Amino acid sequence: MKTTRLEAFSDGVLAIIMTIMVLELKRPDAVDLAALKPLAPHFVSYILSFTYLGIYWNNHHHLFQAAKQVSGGVLWANLNLLFWLSLLPFTTDWMGENRLAATPTAVYGFVLIMAAIAYYILERTIIAKEGRDSLLAQAVGKDWKARLALISYLVGIPLAFLNSWIAGALYAFGALLWLIPDPRIERKLENEEQ
Repeated sequence: MKTTRLEAFSDGVLAIIMTIMVLELKRPDAVDLAALKPLAPHFVSYILSFTYLGIYWNNHHHLFQAAKQVSGGVLWANLNLLFWLSLLPFTTDWMGENRLAATPTAVYGFVLIMAAIAYYILERTIIAKEGRDSLLAQAVGKDWKARLALISYLVGIPLAFLNSWIAGALYAFGALLWLIPDPRIERKLENEEQ
């Protein structure tokens, strides 16, 4: 089966997740700029989560540009990723409403870890389907950014109980690693075309 239906479905789910997240932002009752100050933690957590969703959407797009076909295993691995990403609006709202309290911040980090693992599983499932000589297998290679981001989440979770703002900064660091789109797959696709 071709990848187009899976890509369209995933794009739709991610768009819904982003929409749900923005609907959780509460408007202030007052009309002056000072009314925005109490909303700052919620808005900062929204920006972080929106950034993560954008990163996953971008990398998902590149992943399926390199994939040739979809199997049942790939469909389930993709649903696993979408499940963990669908928890971001809940954890974002919980963390923001409670001003980065320890437990919501740690749970947010847990969701980030699980989404990262789910993405890795999706990547490996596609490689298993297409073979070790596939374009994706060649492009992925050693994934130092994924490892470093995972370490920042792993350190951030227990740290949330000591200082949740530092944990939040580690989660932001994980996002910063991925802000520049991963060029490995794009380069391999360009080389294949030439």
